[in-house]
Amino acid sequence: MSSTAVMTMIKMVESLPDAAQEQVVEHLREYIATLQDDLQWEAAFKKTQPQLIAAARRARQEIAAGKAIPLDCNQL
Repeated sequence: MSSTAVMTMIKMVESLPDAAQEQVVEHLREYIATLQDDLQWEAAFKKTQPQLIAAARRARQEIAAGKAIPLDCNQL
């Protein structure tokens, strides 16, 4: 984000009453925390994507070779 955008946000928040400013800050904290979690999830998923693709290929091969059996949820 450019410093101009940050300054615009600051001016917008400063124009609010103190109680409203606190609400905005709390919402922003929660929103930023959610964004950070999403970014971490995406990074972790990208790291493991090759392994997930390989596991899916192995599963398909086992199914095609008749080595796989259907999952019986009653036996779990």
